[in-house]
Order: sequence, then C-alpha cells, then structure tokens
Amino acid sequence: MALGHIMVDIETLGTRPGDAILSIGAALISTDTIISTFYVTVDSESCKALGMRAQKSTLEWWGKQSPEVRAAAFKGELSLHSALRQLQLWIPPGDVCVWGNGAGFDVPLLEAAYRAAKMEIPWKFWNARCYRTVAAMHPTEKPPREGVHHNALDDAVFQATHLLAIVKQHNLTLN
Repeated sequence: MALGHIMVDIETLGTRPGDAILSIGAALISTDTIISTFYVTVDSESCKALGMRAQKSTLEWWGKQSPEVRAAAFKGELSLHSALRQLQLWIPPGDVCVWGNGAGFDVPLLEAAYRAAKMEIPWKFWNARCYRTVAAMHPTEKPPREGVHHNALDDAVFQATHLLAIVKQHNLTLN
C-alpha cells in the first residue's frame, strides 16, 4: 500500500516544541501534483491555556513583518484543539508521511501541540520526513514563488511543489 504524503508548514510564536502555533498549512501530494490543501489559523490564547509558550525573540521578529502578514498570522479563528481536530479529519486514512521544513521544526512542534491538547497524533513517528534535508541532498532549481512568505499554506504549497520537482528531476520515488 502506497503511503500518502503531506507537506506541512506552521507559523508559531517560537521555534521549540511546546511553543504556541498561529497557523497550520498543509498540502496533500501524489507522485506529481498537489491533490488538496488545508489551512487554519489558531487562537494563540488557546495554546497558552494548554501551557504552550511564546519566545520573546519570535514576538520581536513578528513585530518586524508587514501588517498584512501579521494580520493573517494572528487571525486566530480556531482553538488549538479545533484546529488540530480539523487537521486530523483532513488527513486521509491509512499511513501518511508528514514532511516539514527542518527535522526539528514543523513536525515536532505539531506533535508537541497534539500532546498538549491530549490528542492522538495522526501519523506514525517513523513517517516524519524532512524536506530541507532532501532539498540539500538533491539540489534542484526552485519553482517560481507564489503567495506570501510566512503564510503557512503558501509556504506548504511552495515546499510541496519544490519537493515534487526534486523527485521528478532526480528520478526519486515517494514511498
């Protein structure tokens, strides 16, 4: 049975597992295309209520971003629990590989959020993948950038598109 592959990207109030999440973007990919996407914004107060934190340096970094980027990131439409539940429901049944941009960021922070919310993580720990590592090992020209930097959905779609270009150019398989 082939595994499903999902590229995730999150915007946060820090860089460590246990830091608050502001938004979650994801792209479900097949061997050559993006099948569907997912996006939610998270109320940071709901994260703090579960003991998640913010890093001062990250708050300062957000303060330097454009007003449009900040407004989108801090929209906070759903509680963390609701956002994570929506992601669980969006992920197709069966084994999925979840890709993040860095072995220590997107996936570990999402897993920490699921634990803080006392929810089941919807993927097996051995199915976590690192897009940054694959990109470094197989240099490939990046596709044209669409969307806004630091928008979780736009970043997830860009990374998924680049991953698919790497797979195609280097004759790799996703399984």
